[in-house]
Amino acid sequence: MKLNLTLVLTLFISIVFAQPQKKTEVLTLGSFHFAFRNLDVIKTSAEDQIDVLEAKYQREIEDIVTRIAKFKPTIIVIERDPDKQAKYDSLYNQYLLGKYNLARDEEQQIGFRIAKMMKLKTLYCVNAWGRDYEVLNSVLEGKDSLENKKLMDYFSKYADTIKQYFPKPIFKTKGIRAELIQKNDRNNIRSDMGTYLLGIFKYETKDNDFFGPDFVTGWWFNRNLRIFRNIQKINAKPTDRILVIFGAGHMTLLNSFFDASPEYKLLNVNDYLK
Repeated sequence: MKLNLTLVLTLFISIVFAQPQKKTEVLTLGSFHFAFRNLDVIKTSAEDQIDVLEAKYQREIEDIVTRIAKFKPTIIVIERDPDKQAKYDSLYNQYLLGKYNLARDEEQQIGFRIAKMMKLKTLYCVNAWGRDYEVLNSVLEGKDSLENKKLMDYFSKYADTIKQYFPKPIFKTKGIRAELIQKNDRNNIRSDMGTYLLGIFKYETKDNDFFGPDFVTGWWFNRNLRIFRNIQKINAKPTDRILVIFGAGHMTLLNSFFDASPEYKLLNVNDYLK
């Protein structure tokens, strides 16, 4: 019996492409900012801050690092702009040589330590900033000074404060690990997402009923899509394991992107922290 070559090839291709493709595993660690530079919307007063360089916090960070290192990342990405890559490569190399004391920032306290344990050559700077609609520029750039002042006043007063989700920090009372577990709880991340649909999201100007959604699109959604694209540019192999260290607020979107992507398999960092 003669076989139909076309049929055989079709069946072979179907079998090959029907096989599930291995996805690159990703572990996202959403963190508070260890250095407390207060550049985010929510500020931490001096009396509520901690100094992560104190011995008790250093011991706790070392424990956190040991737990997360069990993921065995082959790639680590941090919340720093790509144009700072050379700077962070230099700092990391100095750290490997024992010539640099880690600063307070989480990408160094956690990222540098894990990278060293895994014998990685670099940490990837993948931060990005959003791009606003041009129609918003007259207000955002202050050309329309009255509307700019109204916007800033509205932003600073946190409209819908009662509805917004800002869990009380527990790093000072229960420790850094407890705080990270709270921030990376999937229910908390989902609730945090709702915060971006309140407050400034509802802002309107005399000329634009959708100023708020347009602003949040550029400020937050576009920014995180660009961060995600920067991570894609690393061209990780399916056998790689990516550790993402970013401010916890980013997890509302980054986790959604990783979870939906056909390229990545999102793991739960609390499986390592608990």
